[in-house]
Formats: sequence, structure tokens, C-alpha cells
Amino acid sequence: MKNEKLLLWTLAAINFTHIVDFMILMPLGPQLMRIFEISPREFGLLVSSYTFAAGLSSFLGAFVLDKYDRRTIMMWVFLGFFLGTLACAFSPSYPILLLARIISGLFGGLTSALILAIIGDVVPDARRGRAMGLVMAAFSVASVFGVPFGLFIASLSNWHAPFLFLAGISGVIFWMIYKYVPSITAHIVAKKDKPTPIQVIRRVTSNGNQMRAITLTVMMMLGQFMIIPFLSPYMVANVGFTDMELTYIYMAGGAFTIFTSPWVGRMTDKYGKVKIFSIFMTLNVIPIAVITHLGATPIPYVLLISTMFFVTSNGRMVPASALITGTARPENRGSFLSFNSAVQQLSAGLASFVAGLILAENINGELVNYNIVGYIAIVFSLLTLPLIRRIKVVETEAIVSVAESETSEIKVTQK
Repeated sequence: MKNEKLLLWTLAAINFTHIVDFMILMPLGPQLMRIFEISPREFGLLVSSYTFAAGLSSFLGAFVLDKYDRRTIMMWVFLGFFLGTLACAFSPSYPILLLARIISGLFGGLTSALILAIIGDVVPDARRGRAMGLVMAAFSVASVFGVPFGLFIASLSNWHAPFLFLAGISGVIFWMIYKYVPSITAHIVAKKDKPTPIQVIRRVTSNGNQMRAITLTVMMMLGQFMIIPFLSPYMVANVGFTDMELTYIYMAGGAFTIFTSPWVGRMTDKYGKVKIFSIFMTLNVIPIAVITHLGATPIPYVLLISTMFFVTSNGRMVPASALITGTARPENRGSFLSFNSAVQQLSAGLASFVAGLILAENINGELVNYNIVGYIAIVFSLLTLPLIRRIKVVETEAIVSVAESETSEIKVTQK
């Protein structure tokens, strides 16, 4: 089990750097807008460029990820991510920073699909929930430590410092990939059998089970990312939070999910993915309903509700990811998960765009119609409950897992 744990910690570290790299730019907005003399729209482009680049690379990755050793392609992808982050750190102007963010997004988007593909290849379905819980705890660590620490060193120095910090961590993680990620090649088919891009798309779109998994991803993103991007502005404009008090929301939510994420993973393996997902998705609509109707409210009460939102959001994501990963066979798992990752990124962007069209600002500077956004998010969330029951896991198992292997190569067989 030691080797498997080292692999999972390495994947969690990769996930941590990717998440912090995406999140750290948003709170740096006031500094960047002042230094580069850019408008809110230009700053919005800076943020969204990462997401759209990640979506594009995830889509293109569907055609190549299953053609190579997982370890080899992860090292190349993470090297590109490292160089993109380094470029962000040394960007002297807005256009160069925008280009650097696009590069970071292109490579960062591929890491998500590769992480899930490696877990799917190496960890048997019976333990996959636990593995997902550990790797997804990286989001919590990023929220409670990565982003606040990045802002802290930015306040001591300048906006370049958080990216230098990330680049330094990425160098260490690159060594961890080389050391702890084994060669995984059993998914590679003979050269004459390798599918064309059109065949890859048809293979996914003609598979009803995988299309239901992708639809589940879309609905979850619509149910969550109509709420999340506007949570901070709503808390400041309507609830009465200061910019500093906003950090309490993310730190409290992140701190709790550090512990609940692995626990949810264990419960997923013990009681089943569909059951645990249904419980947490049902609970998740409660904080969505409350948050989108808040007025001026004491901080402790808001933290109680927002923490419940983060815990239940994370709780539904762990079993969903384990289930979605299991819908593809090893030889096309990377391409499917890359395709799914692209859909996930684009759905998140669509959700925030639609919510932005619904929301408006009154004469007092408060956001209105957030309650309508909440109702729509709840509908999409509840629609996932009957859908997930129709998604089935393809039975595969690692006949030589990382925990048992004395060699560096993983073999996978299918039942």
C-alpha cells in the first residue's frame, strides 16, 4: 500500500498546484488592475483565458492521451505547466501575462484528465472512492493554505511572488512524478488499431453510458457554477462582508473539507457511489437555497451555511468522479476523461455566463435576482439524482496494482 499512497499523494500535489494556479489570480485582481491599468473586462479575460484554454486542450487531449505511457505524458504536460507558471511570474506587461495564462491553462487542463485516468488504471473500483477523496482534498488544502499564503507573500513582496512560489513547488512535484508515478502502458493498443480523432468522438458519443456520464458532469457544473463565481460579490454587496472577511468563507470551507473529503471517499467505497452522491446532492440544495436568499447576516451564521455548501459540494463530487472514471475501459479512459474535462470546463464557463445575464445591480449596489439563479441551480442539481442511477461502471481491475507491484509497469485487464 505504501507505493500506492505515494502515487496518490503525488497526484494530489499535482492537483493542488493546478487549483492554486487557477484560483490565485482572482484575489490579485485589484493589484493587477492598478499596476497594468486594465479594466474589469480585461481582467475578466485574464481569468477566463485559463478556463477556455484548459477546455480546448482537454478536448484536443482526447485524441492523444491514450496513445502514450501515462507517466511520460504526465511529465511532459507538467513541464509545460511549470514553464507557463514561470512565465506568469516574470510577465512584465498585460499582453504577456495573458499569453502566459493561456499556456498555463493549456497544460493545466490536461493534468485533471491524466490524474483521473491514472487513478482509474491503477486503483481497483472497490478502493477508487477513497483514492478520489484523497486527491480531491487538494482543493481544500488550496483553499485553506495555498491561496491565503499566496496572498500573504504577495502583500510582503508583489504579485509576482505567488507564481514564483508555485513554480518552486512545481519543480519539487516534477521530481515526485519521476520518482513515484509508474510506467502505465497496458492501455496502449497496437498501432494499427489506434483510432482516428473522428473515431474517438464517435466512440464517446455513441456510448449511451458515457454520454449519460457527460450529461451528469454538465448538470453538476450548471448547478454549482451559477452560484460560486458570484458568491463573493454577493457576500460583499448584499450580506455585508468586507474583502478581508471573505477569506473566512474559503478558509472555513477548505478546513472542513480537508477532513470530510477522505471520509466521503471511504463512505463511497463502503456504501456505494450512487447512494453517497444522492445523499450529498440532496443536502447540497439546502445551503444553495439559503445562500441565494441572504440579506445582512451575522458572520458566524453565514460561515455555518457556506461551510455546509463547500462540504456538500465536495461530498457529491467524490463519488461522481469515481463513477464517471469507471465508465471507460483502460484503452480509451484517457480520451474519454479528457473529453469529459473539456465539457466540464465549458459548462462551468456557460453557467457563470448565464448567471451573469440573470443578475443585475440595483441603485444601492446590491445584486438582485440571485434567488432566481439559486432556483435554477437547484433544479439542475435535483435532475442529477435520477440520472446517476442510469450510469454503470465498466468492470475493470488492476491485476498488478501499485501497492503490489515490484516492477515499475502497471498491467490492466478487463473482465
